[in-house]
Amino acid sequence: MACIVHIETATDVCSVALSENGAVLASEENYEGPNHNVVLAPYVDEMVSFADSHAIPIDAVAVSCGPGSYTGLRIGVSTAKGLSYGRDLKLISVPTLELLCVPLLLQREDLPEDALLCPMLDARRMEVYSAIYTRALETVKRVSADIIDGASYGEYLENHPVVFFGNGAEKCKGVISHPNAVFIDDVKPLAKYMMPLAERAFLQGRWEDVAYFEPFYLKEFVTTQAKKLF
Repeated sequence: MACIVHIETATDVCSVALSENGAVLASEENYEGPNHNVVLAPYVDEMVSFADSHAIPIDAVAVSCGPGSYTGLRIGVSTAKGLSYGRDLKLISVPTLELLCVPLLLQREDLPEDALLCPMLDARRMEVYSAIYTRALETVKRVSADIIDGASYGEYLENHPVVFFGNGAEKCKGVISHPNAVFIDDVKPLAKYMMPLAERAFLQGRWEDVAYFEPFYLKEFVTTQAKKLF
């Protein structure tokens, strides 16, 4: 196995964790809003100091790579690349929507065997970033930006219970009303849940190129021109 620093900044929550040999050794989480530029570096330093003080050699840094908040992803990936380069560590990317599924799979043993998982991250208005997976995290629908209406995901809901979760699912509750739709609240992508996905990538030798790796933004960043006041 490996010792890995995990960084997650795809939503308003900022979290960092340290794992070794399948166990989380330490973690920090901040829920006070999008202030990753303030708290992320101290959290990373804390994890690195923990490993160094316990004489644990760090093998890799894993980062949640998107989709998600443009600014959050940029800060997280930049920090991960800096740590990877500075300490000569392997760089691992973890898809954010797959990460969202991990706490559900670990904590909800009551899910039907044929249930499909639909993690959702909030985009603008009635748009979400989503994908659909089996309970084995096999891809049924690839990651896409979806505008939600009453017919959304109907082809999957007709044949399976579909579990919707993540910070984009809340606004879909009143729109997706199919009897096979199940909504679960308060599921967040956190660094401490990255470990099984990151360790699998490490064992398979799936590294990113530190020089060229970029987050998976899914959509181009859009800016609006400020209105003239005078």
